[in-house]
Amino acid sequence: MNAEKVVFGFFIVLALTLNFGFFLGDIDSLAHHNVYELFAALVVSLIATVLKFGDRTHLGAIFLATSLVADLQLIIAAFIWGYAAHVSAAGLDEEAAVAIVSFSGGALLANIVSVVLLVAETMTVRR
Repeated sequence: MNAEKVVFGFFIVLALTLNFGFFLGDIDSLAHHNVYELFAALVVSLIATVLKFGDRTHLGAIFLATSLVADLQLIIAAFIWGYAAHVSAAGLDEEAAVAIVSFSGGALLANIVSVVLLVAETMTVRR
């Protein structure tokens, strides 16, 4: 068993599951979406991105691209949350909640693509 591949797979799947946990719930209610789960999803996604930098294959480039998309989406969601909570006069209203969860959904889709690629790569590996 290759420990590097285990860690790589662990962080890819953890990024997906944390993002899914944040995304699940009513889109317009931040009571269903925990700020700490968004933070955890962002941190794990950034770790997964760093782990993808060493792969010089074409599939590695696609892994990195999907990870960068997820990172960007989660960073924007976190920025919107911070702006709405601390700067905006409207506060964390329904419009901000929808934007935050929507960007998280985009990151979720990128993470799903990454996991599908990981499974496809694993199935093509021959011993």
